[in-house]
Amino acid sequence: MPQIKIYQEDDIPSPMRRLWQAFASNPFALAGLWVIIGLLFFTLFGPWLAPFSPEAQNPKALLLPPSWDPAGTVEHFLGTDDLGRDIFSRILHGVQLTFGMSLAVVITALLLGFVIGAISGMMKGLKSSILGHLLDALLSIPSLLMAILVVAVLGPGLGNVFWAVGIALTPQFVRAIHQAIHEELQKEYVTAARLDGANSAQIFWYVIMPNVWEVVIIQTTLAISTAILDIAALGFLNLGAQAPSPEWGAMVFQGLDNLLTAPWTMTIPGLAILFTVLAVNLVGDGLRSALAPIKN
Repeated sequence: MPQIKIYQEDDIPSPMRRLWQAFASNPFALAGLWVIIGLLFFTLFGPWLAPFSPEAQNPKALLLPPSWDPAGTVEHFLGTDDLGRDIFSRILHGVQLTFGMSLAVVITALLLGFVIGAISGMMKGLKSSILGHLLDALLSIPSLLMAILVVAVLGPGLGNVFWAVGIALTPQFVRAIHQAIHEELQKEYVTAARLDGANSAQIFWYVIMPNVWEVVIIQTTLAISTAILDIAALGFLNLGAQAPSPEWGAMVFQGLDNLLTAPWTMTIPGLAILFTVLAVNLVGDGLRSALAPIKN
């Protein structure tokens, strides 16, 4: 026999459940999330799902249009380039090099920036002021320009692009975390926790950080879209991935010569970059809107 409830009990959702409910109420953010889940899937399994090797050339299928064109074939769904390479296969392999590398770069920059920003944010006086002005000077340089300067010193290549974009993004994380922690230190609840006998480590982790995670999450989503654009831009400028790499920016550069005769060789990887950045930005905006009511 089921238990009879005499009193009406309110179902109070947890903060994570409220966050998901607020996020899921935004259809655009939810669509962006599904796109990112698909990109993560292709990052892990894309090379095994691709029907052809990204460097396999077919002399009998040069500059074939996509399959929806009357001259296209289903075998090459998105067409081929001037060397007969299957564009669909190259797009699937390029997910790892553009989107996957951007995630790795952002995670590395986040870890490094979090450590430096947390230490500097807990400082006071002259050291904190000097570091703040130094970060302002670094942030005055656009991330792409800083990445180009680093690549110019280290040389082109995907390995150097990883460190170049990571070095360019780290000051953004340091500045955002430093500023957020420094502002929270000035509030009254931190003083109350200090008067209750909490030490610096307890104040940082249990008092300040719960109010700083919003800044970290939003900065991370912004950094992912910036990293994708920087990696693709370096590939397009021939400073990043080198031919015959299927990195999306390098594919746009390689299809530049065939823009008028075979525009799909350039527009398809360009659209892949566009929709990936759009999906990341939609998720970031959705998280920002969902986190605001919880914080308030």
